[in-house]
Amino acid sequence: GVGRERILIKIASTWEGIQAARVLQAEGIDCNLTLLFALPQAVACADAKAFLISPFVGRILDWHVKAGGGPYTAETDPGVVSVRNIYSYYKAHGIDTVVMGASFRNTGEIEALAGCDRLTIGPGLLDELQAATGELPRKLSPEAAGKAPERLFLDEKAFRFALNEDAMATEKLAEGIRGFVKDLRGLRKLVAAKLEQAKAA
Repeated sequence: GVGRERILIKIASTWEGIQAARVLQAEGIDCNLTLLFALPQAVACADAKAFLISPFVGRILDWHVKAGGGPYTAETDPGVVSVRNIYSYYKAHGIDTVVMGASFRNTGEIEALAGCDRLTIGPGLLDELQAATGELPRKLSPEAAGKAPERLFLDEKAFRFALNEDAMATEKLAEGIRGFVKDLRGLRKLVAAKLEQAKAA
């Protein structure tokens, strides 16, 4: 009995997940494409008419730091740079898919993406932002997006090749999928236990 306009399904930005989102969006069910780490994923999500994408800023930074990169400022943070590139690509090409930066490690990342369509921010960082003083200039806007590279069109082969060329995106996506599977198994155990309790009652 829940209206489709109230539903938002979270799906991993694998090729298969993006194709599932294409079908759901065509049926009027909005999707949030998550575990998004690279422009090829964002391009495919836009082509599938996804309602929203959640590029992971902090996890991108984590990978680069672990790989020996840095030190980074808010402006050179690889996660921030990635989201800015995706945002600029979308705005320059008139793409309606919402860009919602996620997985922040510090307020500097958030401030560097001020003006992004949406940001999902944890309570601790919200408290830090609330306690901050001074100006918070807008860094992103459709008007300032500038000229993006030419519009990309990726079939499955091109998508998989482009993603494979990005070691960070490939590794973080696989890690995220393993996390999803672990959570799914845990949920199934929990449901099975509840069903057994209900039968015994």
